[in-house]
Amino acid sequence: MGFGFPVMAALDGEQSGRSAVIIPLPETAPAPADNPTSPVRVDLGKQLFFDPRLSGDNTRSCAGCHLPDRAFTDGLPRARGAGGRQLGRNTPTLLNVGFYSAYFWDGRAASLEAQALVPIQSPDEMNQNLDELEKELSAVPGYAAQFRAAFGSEATRANIAKALAAFQRTLISRNSPFDRFLAGDNNALSDEAKRGWELFKGDAGCIRCHNGPNLSDGKFYRIGVAFTDRGRGAVTGSKQDYYAFRTPGLRDVGKTGPYMHEGSFGTLTSVVEFYYRGVSAQSPDGLPLDIAPLLAQSYSEVASLVEFLESLSGETRDLSPPRLP
Repeated sequence: MGFGFPVMAALDGEQSGRSAVIIPLPETAPAPADNPTSPVRVDLGKQLFFDPRLSGDNTRSCAGCHLPDRAFTDGLPRARGAGGRQLGRNTPTLLNVGFYSAYFWDGRAASLEAQALVPIQSPDEMNQNLDELEKELSAVPGYAAQFRAAFGSEATRANIAKALAAFQRTLISRNSPFDRFLAGDNNALSDEAKRGWELFKGDAGCIRCHNGPNLSDGKFYRIGVAFTDRGRGAVTGSKQDYYAFRTPGLRDVGKTGPYMHEGSFGTLTSVVEFYYRGVSAQSPDGLPLDIAPLLAQSYSEVASLVEFLESLSGETRDLSPPRLP
């Protein structure tokens, strides 16, 4: 996986078709050479994250959809955008976002820096003109000084994106019961959660896609939840990518519902039930799905898997809004 950490659990290669491992989350997320994660950039990014001046009407901040006390989601089936309009997709958590290599449900951004500016300038989301934003922030003495300290220059859109990305790379899950279990505390999981873990890495096969430090392989799959959004296919233009969405990370998953790209499942139980019995055969276009229902598995296993998934939630992050300049 490229993080240099020891393998903590593995699924047999013949069963999974490839190596699939669970490894601990590193203490820090990797950062590009042109945007090292320094305290001054992180502090600036935190202020920008909470600042409604990043929206066109100065009423919405990034934290308006990514609420710290909701594991950086909004708790809604689908996000609310400019003017309170309901958008087409669920708000994904920002926890551990620094460990992805593609961003948004459809992977349209290849870096956190590229991702940061998309919702700001989207007419449907924060509806902010970036030229105006640069002028607005540069006119604030406190921000002007902070941008000079962090980047040696003024508040350009590139520096805004870098500061936001630096802050988001610090949003890392910590100390879940499962982490403690992997570290050797056999009492950190209940017996039912342990049964769920065995199913997760064994007969249920969840680990084939949910692996690595964030329990996501970062790839895109067509699983048949809904067929009104072309997902990855709208980015690549390839029919083979229609209705495919990125594997979500599972850390803190007990706190990040509703689930799936369009928020159609309100509970973890309904998610697991879908994989056991709800998967259809193919898309309306005749495209095959990348998964099949677990019809050979007992429905009684659902509760064990849910208990295991609940064990992936770590300590609640106490992140109070900063004082803005």
